[in-house]
Amino acid sequence: MSEERSASLGKVILVPAVITLAVTLLRLVGELQGWSPTFFSRAPGGGGSLVGISWLVPVFGAWFGWALARAGTAPASVGRALGLTLLAIAVVPAAGFAARALGLEEMSLTTFGLYVVASIAGLVGLRAWPALGRTLLAYAFAARVPVAIVMLAAIFGDWGTHYDVPPDPQFPAMAPLAKWLTIGLPPQMTIWIWFTVVLGGLFGIAAAAIARRRRTATA
Repeated sequence: MSEERSASLGKVILVPAVITLAVTLLRLVGELQGWSPTFFSRAPGGGGSLVGISWLVPVFGAWFGWALARAGTAPASVGRALGLTLLAIAVVPAAGFAARALGLEEMSLTTFGLYVVASIAGLVGLRAWPALGRTLLAYAFAARVPVAIVMLAAIFGDWGTHYDVPPDPQFPAMAPLAKWLTIGLPPQMTIWIWFTVVLGGLFGIAAAAIARRRRTATA
């Protein structure tokens, strides 16, 4: 990637990245202070907490898609882009079906590893609309690297937040670093990257289609 392209991506994702970091820190403070679990759940996986950065993915995905389309870099074929994105979305659920078919326990490390591999394969969604894919990939890392760092601190500090609680009560005891290298860093750098790219891509493509229709209608 050229320096010019890197600088351009940095400008595009700067505000979304700052907003996302602010939400991450707010979520952490809310959990540490014991605020409402509806908004700041400490349950494994976050418990669908209303304050969380996963809810920002559709918003920023649509924003990126709209901006790129308005700048004249919409995909040549919306249908092809949508098809590749849906394929990328299907990869991880397919891994879940495969795990059940093989009789693997849902929360086992083997099943988790299967999800990690599937999420990497699911990054085929980057090809759906390369310009949007690059933007979402950059945003995904900007969003998830801070979470991985927060998880490292939470695990070493045993804070009792969703950032350091294992997904399974039967999760084996581990040293803090080993625990982070198992439930902290890998999902943030794979599964959540996939989630951001494919879900953001879906909403970005929808926004681009709307922008194209509006442009056609006013032409």
